[in-house]
Amino acid sequence: MANPGFSLSQVIGGKDCEAVTSTPANGDGFSIGKILVKALYTPCHTQDSICWFMQDGTQKAVFTGDTLFHGGCGRFFEGTPEEMHVALNKTLAALPDDTRVYPGHEYTKANVKFAASVSQSPAVKKLQEYAESNKETQGKFTIGDEKASTHLFN
Repeated sequence: MANPGFSLSQVIGGKDCEAVTSTPANGDGFSIGKILVKALYTPCHTQDSICWFMQDGTQKAVFTGDTLFHGGCGRFFEGTPEEMHVALNKTLAALPDDTRVYPGHEYTKANVKFAASVSQSPAVKKLQEYAESNKETQGKFTIGDEKASTHLFN
């Protein structure tokens, strides 16, 4: 992939992504300045899906791409229900509850509409109220919130 006037020494990502020069092993990490970055393999939406857990001091975030959305999960394009179960209930659920979640797309309103049709828990109501009042939800909820508001984690 040509980038006129733009030079990169390394592009880190999934093995099947165009222009990637390095794919870390599951659980491997690297640093961007003081920010620690860890690759978490979450195959299902695609087989080379990687979520990126980042920590800067006490602040934690996970960039979940098409694996986890607020109130929902990604479609199974290349994977199986078992792979998504592992991605959600073993890999992402193991992160600290105060980890902020940054999904790859803003699907919260549609996801919470479905969630509210099957549960009126306080956590689902909180997510629904927030989604109805705000255009963007990325980074406003945590892994702990996801565990409470969705039926994805068991």
